Amino acid sequence: MKLGDLLGLIALILSLIIIWEIRQILLMTIAAIVIATSLNLFARWLQRFGMRRPIAVVCAVSATISVLTIFFWLIVPPFVDQFEQFTQLFPKTLAQLDVWIVRLIARFPIQFFDPSTLDLNALIDRLQPIFNNFIETSFNVFSGTLGVALNIIIVIVLTLMFLANPRSYRNAFILLFPAFYRRRIDDVLDRCEESLSGWLVGILFNMVAIAMMSWLSLWLVLKIPLALAHGIFAGLLTFIPNIGPALSVIPPMATAVLENPWKPIAVLILYIIIQQIEGNILTPYVMARQVSLLPAVTLISQIVFATFFGFLGLLLALPITVIGQVFLQELIIKDILDSWQQGGEPLPIHRSTSQPSSEKVDRSQESPLE
Repeated sequence: MKLGDLLGLIALILSLIIIWEIRQILLMTIAAIVIATSLNLFARWLQRFGMRRPIAVVCAVSATISVLTIFFWLIVPPFVDQFEQFTQLFPKTLAQLDVWIVRLIARFPIQFFDPSTLDLNALIDRLQPIFNNFIETSFNVFSGTLGVALNIIIVIVLTLMFLANPRSYRNAFILLFPAFYRRRIDDVLDRCEESLSGWLVGILFNMVAIAMMSWLSLWLVLKIPLALAHGIFAGLLTFIPNIGPALSVIPPMATAVLENPWKPIAVLILYIIIQQIEGNILTPYVMARQVSLLPAVTLISQIVFATFFGFLGLLLALPITVIGQVFLQELIIKDILDSWQQGGEPLPIHRSTSQPSSEKVDRSQESPLE
């Protein structure tokens, strides 16, 4: 190995170590970019009415803060109250399950199943501390600790900086690449901004739609208690595909146990129907501009990011994957693999058509990725 290659390898290893050490800062930066992109969509919409960009940005931020304030004032208190009621109902749910299981076991002949071999009280005693520990841990994670508050402040400050002067940060990122490749990177950043914007519009719409459908269905159709809390919980977990919908069905099913033996099954069927509507109608219609992600890629990315980066990595797995897929398609597949030559002749590889230059993002409406 030549000295230059050895130095390059050492530099690569050191870079990876540094990136790993500052991974939390990088995740917060990505979170700020995602939030800034969503705010920039609103600002662009306001610019269509002739509003100057600084004023449009201020209006977008002010409107977002107002909406969040109204949401926390009107929705969060009843949600917290109903969630506390659910935690109190959970022991009763276990007791009701105990009664139903005993009745079900009584219907089986003794030669097929011996009820004496199942200690239901011991099972409930074991599940109760686990559930209480889960609730306590959840509140500890989201409690107002200094570290969490500091991270939130950092994300907010970075978001405002990206919105105030996006061009400078974009140019600084482009300068990291060779001069002959900077125009190409500029085009790739346009594609990233378009894909991320499409994903944000789709996921926000789906969250609201799932929350409304879950709340109204549980309240009007099945008459499930604490319907508002369950609906908001389902809407929030829609941000985490695959894992979120599976977790969101557990609280309403546990609440339905106290109502009637058939209601938990009805809740499960209802949530399956809602997820089918979301997957087959809402997502294809709303996310037409989104980069299509394979289901397996989505799930693998969530598992990987959650394993290495924790809860914040799980939340940001999808936007990072959306951006990463654009870079993979544009830089690796199109620029390297599709142009690979063998024996002086290009390989017969089908090249995906890129967007026409006329479809590029208007530079007058800067974005956080610009």
